[in-house]
Amino acid sequence: MKKITKAMELVATSRIAKAQERVAASMPYANAITGVLTALATNTRGEHPLLEPKVSVTRAGVLVITSDRGLAGGYSANAIRTAEELTSKLRDEGKQVALYVIGRKGIAYYRFRGRGIAAQWSGFSEQPRFSDAQMVGEKLIEAFLRDADVQPGEGDIEGVDELHIVYTRFVSLMTQRPDAKVFAPMQVEERTAEEAGVILPAYEYEPDAGELLDALLPKYINNRIYAALLDSAASESAARRRAMKSATDNAEEVIGQLTREMNSSRQAAITQEISEIVGGVNALAAAGSE
Repeated sequence: MKKITKAMELVATSRIAKAQERVAASMPYANAITGVLTALATNTRGEHPLLEPKVSVTRAGVLVITSDRGLAGGYSANAIRTAEELTSKLRDEGKQVALYVIGRKGIAYYRFRGRGIAAQWSGFSEQPRFSDAQMVGEKLIEAFLRDADVQPGEGDIEGVDELHIVYTRFVSLMTQRPDAKVFAPMQVEERTAEEAGVILPAYEYEPDAGELLDALLPKYINNRIYAALLDSAASESAARRRAMKSATDNAEEVIGQLTREMNSSRQAAITQEISEIVGGVNALAAAGSE
């Protein structure tokens, strides 16, 4: 068991480094698209369905990112607990909640309790790809753009008025924090050059800014989901590494304890055999002297 947990610890350690590299590699694109959207939002005054808050919020969607596999300590449990707290808060505000779940652990949790799941995905929690984030994003955008008060047709997804995401943020190898954020309607910051502290680029749009927002905002949402998936993947590997290291240390402790018990039992058996031999020799010597 110690060899197995040690091997899993080493595998998780290698995956943490790869996940951090993928997070770093995605940052330039995220920063660039954020800058372009800031300029677009400034010129269009934020007039887009993904940017405008709904007049009345009656139904909220919550995307929960958990793991596909266990042996990761409290990683999935902490994410689910944060999602439950958010769900309770939304219900206290009079909102219905639609659950969107990533990871077999989260799916099993809600299924076991008979909770409805609007959509679910699994199989990529440790090594997510952008296509996975795009698949999730398309479903969530479709739900947000649909009117929550209109009854969906057969095969259609129910509409929501706002979207939240619950994921685990990677802080360090020892610290991973579950976090809940709103990501639709989106808040794109409008800044002047003085506020930004830099000279903002001047864009000429072709086609117009509205069409560009239609094309870029879904990509931006997909990118945010992808960033959350990468952060969660790094957190999952770090949590699994910590859990497997603890299991390895416990196995070493048990091995040491059992070794001491074995040595003690062996020493007692040897002592007993020596005592019996000495006793037999003494008995023979006493019989010979008679």
